[in-house]
Amino acid sequence: MTHRSYTTAKRLISSRIRVRSDTPGVFTLWNSSSSRAFHQYHLTKTRRTMSTKEIETVDLLVVGGGKAGKSLAMERAKAGWKVAMVERRFVGGTCINVACIPTKSLVNSARRLSDARTDEAFGIVGTEGARVDLAKLRAHKEGIVGAMVGAHEKMFAAPGLDFIRGEARFTGERTVTIALEEGGERTIRGERVLINLGSRPARPAIPGLWESGAWTNEEILRLEELPASLAIIGASYIGVEFASMMATFGVDVTLISSGDHVLPREDEDAARVVEAGLEAAGVRIVRGRAASASREGNTTTLTLTDGSTVSAEAVLVAVGRVPNTDGIGLDEAGVALTDRGFVAVDEHLRTSAEGVWAAGDCAGTPMFTHASWSDFRIIRAQLSGASLDDPTTTTKGRTIPYAVFATPELARIGLSEGEAREAGLDVRIAKVPTAAIPRAKTLRYAGEGFWKAIVDANTHQILGATLLGPNVSEVISVVHVAMAGGLTYEQLRFLPVAHPTMTEGLQVLFDSLG
Repeated sequence: MTHRSYTTAKRLISSRIRVRSDTPGVFTLWNSSSSRAFHQYHLTKTRRTMSTKEIETVDLLVVGGGKAGKSLAMERAKAGWKVAMVERRFVGGTCINVACIPTKSLVNSARRLSDARTDEAFGIVGTEGARVDLAKLRAHKEGIVGAMVGAHEKMFAAPGLDFIRGEARFTGERTVTIALEEGGERTIRGERVLINLGSRPARPAIPGLWESGAWTNEEILRLEELPASLAIIGASYIGVEFASMMATFGVDVTLISSGDHVLPREDEDAARVVEAGLEAAGVRIVRGRAASASREGNTTTLTLTDGSTVSAEAVLVAVGRVPNTDGIGLDEAGVALTDRGFVAVDEHLRTSAEGVWAAGDCAGTPMFTHASWSDFRIIRAQLSGASLDDPTTTTKGRTIPYAVFATPELARIGLSEGEAREAGLDVRIAKVPTAAIPRAKTLRYAGEGFWKAIVDANTHQILGATLLGPNVSEVISVVHVAMAGGLTYEQLRFLPVAHPTMTEGLQVLFDSLG
């Protein structure tokens, strides 16, 4: 190896990496902190170029532009840091492209359709024949998504933020090589790194399923026409929302639940109310597990483990999501994974590698956008200098609310009744019918929904709540604030709440405790 080539190589790599050449024409890069060789490069015969490129350095390297990643990248860039953020697929992340935003846009359309069909009960006539125009429905959804993506592209162009479209792979400590979307490569090393890889729909290995043309919840959003019938494998949050929505659009839906009831994480009484709402919309619920699938003509037939069959024009698979941690070289960066493939993190979201954090779905955080946004705030506090003793730097004690946008709507925070009983806690249960709430009466709500709260029998603090009915996804935040503030149920009940609102139902609920 010539002196000139060796000098060039040393200039092109960071101070933490050492170069050794034992064979003419070949040099090896060594990590000085681990004494481990992690790559070899061969010089060309002309000795004028190498197959590596200069390593760029930044204050913060963000791999994955989901909610936590993009939020931290923009915030640190505004603070004056030099930031690079790499995204291989969705500008703005999964949420605004193929998850929360497009699905809730369609849920809103389904609800408007349902309202139109029942307008006569409210004194409005002439809307009984309301129907779906799929082209306009797609335009509605894509218009919202397109506007949000465009807004993110403008935000990502801000000074200090280098937004890179391409696929990153870790090649060393806090270092990635990026295969650029437009061609070529860049290698970037961050003084600090955030891994925000997200997740993707699980694809179970059911014989014949994918060969039969089954969809994931991302693929179904690209529909150009509604199927006459749809079988949905999986009856948790995603499956239930799509079942409710598609049935309202006029699709003949069969929902296959592997458990005794839909929404397996919820109390049975709450799940039964959701099931009643689905069945009222025309959804057929089948208990069992799909064992195989076959396609003949325009029909897919699913054979369940008990030998029964379900046939439909289309199949949606909604059995959860898996982290995008494979094939990205995390082992090269010293980042450990759990047995389930998630990035292993501590309560501060720090990984096994120094200076590297992970957030969102890939870190095992509950798979909700607002949970990922909470991760961002926890990491931001640390990068802003907060002590690890500061409660804003930890996930410890964090409670994540969520909502299921079916009809009826379900919202939940904290412990369920079943979880409280299983833990052996001394609790009191407050429970009232949703129809007893004055605002629900004005909405002509006559469903089987209820509101339920779990209260510590000794401290009177609220440990959790499950709400079913109109607008409960908004009301649950009030319960969240009360829980975070350590309020007793009496203190929350004492507050004068505007009348008539659904939030007023919390006073009705806690009045039931006497």
